[in-house]
Amino acid sequence: MINNQYKSYGLHNLDSMPFFNRLTTQEIADIRVVSRVLPFKTNNYVVETLIDWDNYKTDPVYNMNFPQKGMLSDDNFNRVKSALEKGLPEKEFADLIMEIRLGLNPDPAQQQNDVPFVCGERLNGIQHKYDQTVLFFPAQGQTCHGYCTFCFRWPQFCGMTELKFSNNDIHILIDYIKKNEKITNILFTGGDPMTMKTSVLEKYIKPLVEARLPNLNAIRIGTKSLVSWPYRYTADPDAKELIDLFKYVVGSGIHLAVVAHINHPVELSTEVAKEAVGKINRTGAVIRAQSPLLRHINAETGILEKLWKDEVNLGIIPYYLFIPRDTSAQEYFGLRLEETYEIFNEAYKNVSGLAKTVRGPVMSTYYGKIQLLGTNTINGKKYFCLLLINSANGNNVNIPFFAEYNSQATWFKDLKPAFGQPDFFPPTISIDSNPQTCATGPNMV
Repeated sequence: MINNQYKSYGLHNLDSMPFFNRLTTQEIADIRVVSRVLPFKTNNYVVETLIDWDNYKTDPVYNMNFPQKGMLSDDNFNRVKSALEKGLPEKEFADLIMEIRLGLNPDPAQQQNDVPFVCGERLNGIQHKYDQTVLFFPAQGQTCHGYCTFCFRWPQFCGMTELKFSNNDIHILIDYIKKNEKITNILFTGGDPMTMKTSVLEKYIKPLVEARLPNLNAIRIGTKSLVSWPYRYTADPDAKELIDLFKYVVGSGIHLAVVAHINHPVELSTEVAKEAVGKINRTGAVIRAQSPLLRHINAETGILEKLWKDEVNLGIIPYYLFIPRDTSAQEYFGLRLEETYEIFNEAYKNVSGLAKTVRGPVMSTYYGKIQLLGTNTINGKKYFCLLLINSANGNNVNIPFFAEYNSQATWFKDLKPAFGQPDFFPPTISIDSNPQTCATGPNMV
């Protein structure tokens, strides 16, 4: 039985990891090259429980957690490999790695533009793109129990400080919500807020509840911990306090949503994962599950169908199926848009209405969340049909629109407006951050 004492593995201690001897010399060498560019971290639960080491080369959880050579272009891979072999001086090596990282689109959808200003001050660690929802990045939660190899937030974990979102002052957020009456819910994100001890998480959650903000009716917590470290809810020293905190939020009248990142049915197959789901459900919180559609991991109709059915059976609401963002290793994980839709649609047709809560395939773009509705033929010509399901400009939401068909398109940037239109939408309207009134508050310890 696995030890429920958390232990992480990465480049620094890879050779001490259980099953390390299963990896070939070439695979170890590839991991050491790719993880110099992209973050690498996993843990003992994932390694000892979820990965089928007899078939690890094609195992979905292995591909979720361990860097693969194909995640870098041949040119970038060879540049890093050569630099390591030559013993390039530290400064030159760091410059090379930064150059490669900057070429991987580390700021997809221009997230830095979503950071609001109040009284001319940039509210670091806060994003506000859609009227109703504000994102908060608690400083102590900007890590994860393991780094997914496809994560679009990879710059958070590899020292790109100018792109990192982080804040430790919940009172700034409270004041900001007070001054923006359209905000109805907050999403704690990261990283993974559930890496924080309960005593730290309370310092963010309780003041928010106690503020009795009349416009705030929901708190969301984005997390991978439910399936990457389910002991957080069952056996960690402060697991009971965490469950009590969830009950406290629900008891206050605020809706609590645990937005769980679940990518494959095997992640829900263990008894401890099922136990964790049950404990959360009994608090009155709601678990919503989301995932990107990923080559090498879950890009099969049968896998998606089983994933959604298993989620429903456990009391989890299927929420979003995303298309991998145009960053990092998108070419390794992504599929053509048309192929993505076909896989999604076949799975969608085979589940009951309880699982048809899932929305997809969805791209999180500069314009907002765009759902691919499939293809249509109009006057003998094929087009993509799409729907903007959330945007900073509410006037564009829920109105179907069309793009020229492109059989090789993998992301929204590969598409052109149909029917000779100059652009898909009018310019994005910025969120009004009410700059006339300053937000203040003491820093948290």
